[in-house]
Amino acid sequence: MKNALLLHGTSANPNMNWFDWLKDKLEKDGYKVWVPQLPGSEHPDMNSYREFIFGSNWEFDDNSIIVGHSSGAVAALSLLEAMPEGAQIDTAVMVGVYRPEEKEYSTREPIDIEKVHNKAKRFVFVHSDNDHLCPLEDAQFFADKLNGELLIVPGGRHFSEMQDIKHKELPELLSVLGLESEKI
Repeated sequence: MKNALLLHGTSANPNMNWFDWLKDKLEKDGYKVWVPQLPGSEHPDMNSYREFIFGSNWEFDDNSIIVGHSSGAVAALSLLEAMPEGAQIDTAVMVGVYRPEEKEYSTREPIDIEKVHNKAKRFVFVHSDNDHLCPLEDAQFFADKLNGELLIVPGGRHFSEMQDIKHKELPELLSVLGLESEKI
């Protein structure tokens, strides 16, 4: 069965931004979707996030996708890093990602690219050209190191509804995930 794990960002919750919208689209396309409230998201701790996700009944396989936003994007990479050797998901999408070693409010451990490299068939980084919280260079860094795709959205800022109500949806994700907007 196709499943999708959606991970929110710092001080956010599963119903903010475009998560309800994307969950609905994925469910209509036959996905089982989980959008958990990440523990202690005011100060993202990747160890806590990994324990929480891996301690659940959620299963990852080659039909799984993970979509994370901001610290949730870092969490997606951290989960892949911690998966057993040989495990692989279908697609990992990181929206507004940053390099954790460069942020004060988050786990500061760098992502071990070598441990992440073969854990997804496809890596996609969606980033804005004017994100004031997470530099475009960070998304470019990860896309280059992981042979991933980089989709730059002009004027998207941090894809947060608190900055712009239009971010109750993120239509660019439909094409990234192969979802037909007319059908869904």
